[in-house]
Formats: sequence, C-alpha cells, structure tokens
Amino acid sequence: MDSSPIYESLMRVTVQTEMGRRSFAGTVVAGAPRIVEVKGMELESAFAPAMLYVNNLDKPGFIGALGALLGEAGVNIATFNLGRMAAGDDAIALVGVDQAPDEALIARIRALPHVKEARALRF
Repeated sequence: MDSSPIYESLMRVTVQTEMGRRSFAGTVVAGAPRIVEVKGMELESAFAPAMLYVNNLDKPGFIGALGALLGEAGVNIATFNLGRMAAGDDAIALVGVDQAPDEALIARIRALPHVKEARALRF
C-alpha cells in the first residue's frame, strides 16, 4: 500500500542501485513544480536554479552549523526546506542558494558532524 500524501497529481521516481533504493516525488502546485518527498521523507520545496542537498542525522545545532558555514563562504540562502523520518533519525535539507556551492564548500559541508551526504544541485 502506498502511504503518499494526497495530491491531484504525483510523480514518483524510484531507482535501485548498488548503493540502495532511492525515491523522489514531485507534484505541481499553482502551475509550478514542487518536490514533496525525498527518500521517503515528506518535505515541500520549490526548484531553484542552484540548490544544496544534504542528508544528515537530525541532531541539535546542525541547521545553525550549516547556515554559519554557508554564510562564512558568502553563499546566501534563498529557501530552506527540511524533512525527517523521526526526531534524531535521518533528515534531508534542500536549500535554495543564490550561487552554486563549489566542490571545496561541498567538501566542508560533508565534514560537518552528522552529515551523511551533500551535493550541489543545478536546475
């Protein structure tokens, strides 16, 4: 049984690789595409030309540490959207930024405590 939220339209893509199963779901709200689920975690995010995807453990201080790191690098946050499985469990941050983070900054984000994965996204 599919436990997805109810939308007039929902598109889900699920991929199985040697690293495991990944899923992503989206819909259209008021004519604009929206991300509504990543890895089984509900969240809602618009697409931005430059975004940051971070998968981390949901622990106190993470959001502040990520924001401080981006601020020190001169990267302005346009949107910040979160989802999590349960308190203290797996979490996702989709962050719209004004300029795409370079590989050096992505490496610094990956080095933050509790980060499992970090990627720059471009749309």
